[in-house]
Amino acid sequence: MLNVALPKGRLGEKVYAMFEAAGFECPSIKEQNRKLIFENEEIGVRYFWVKPSDVAIYVERGAADIGVAGKDILLEYEPDIYELFDLDIGKCRMAVAAKNDFRDDPQKTLRVATKFSNIARNYYASKGRDIDIIHLNGSIEIAPILGLSDVIVDIVETGTTLKENNLSVFETIVPISARLIANKASYKFKSEPIEAILQSLARMAKEQK
Repeated sequence: MLNVALPKGRLGEKVYAMFEAAGFECPSIKEQNRKLIFENEEIGVRYFWVKPSDVAIYVERGAADIGVAGKDILLEYEPDIYELFDLDIGKCRMAVAAKNDFRDDPQKTLRVATKFSNIARNYYASKGRDIDIIHLNGSIEIAPILGLSDVIVDIVETGTTLKENNLSVFETIVPISARLIANKASYKFKSEPIEAILQSLARMAKEQK
C-alpha cells in the first residue's frame, strides 16, 4: 500500500482530483461520511485526510509515503523530506505587510508579528535587519493596528483582508504553492508507485500549460 497524506479542505479536494485524473482513484473518498482513511486495494493506494500543517510531519515520520504540503510549511518547519514536484495550485505568496503609512526606521529594532517565525527570521537575517519576533497564531493583521508590531509576515492570497484593515504589502518574501513531497525511505523502497504518480502529475501539468 502506498500511503498518501492529503491536506483537509479545498486544496486537498483539488489534489485528490489530480491524483484521480492521474489514474490513482479511490471512489470511497467521495462518499459523504466522517471517515479519515480511504483505500483502493486494487491499485494499492491508501489516502487519509490530515490538517494541512501536519502533512509534512506524517511524511517525515513515515506514516505517509507521500503527501502534499504548501511551500510555506516546508520553509517554516524544514522537514527532512524530498520535495518532488510543484503542483502549481494553492498559489499565494509570503509577504511583509504593514499600515499604509508605515516607514521603516533602520535605527530601530523592527517588531515583526507572524506565525511563520522561522521564515521571518531567515528573511530578515539575509537582509542583516535587527528584528523582534512576536509569534501569533491567528488574526495577525490586528498586530500593527493595535501597535503590537510594526509589520507582519503572513500569507497573502488576494490582499482583501489587508486592504479592509488599511494595510499594504511592502515586500514579497517568496511565492507559495502546493508541493508533492515524499518520505526519504519510501522514495527508496517504493520508488515505482511514487515515480508513476510523479510522472502522471508532471504529464498532466505539461498538458495544461
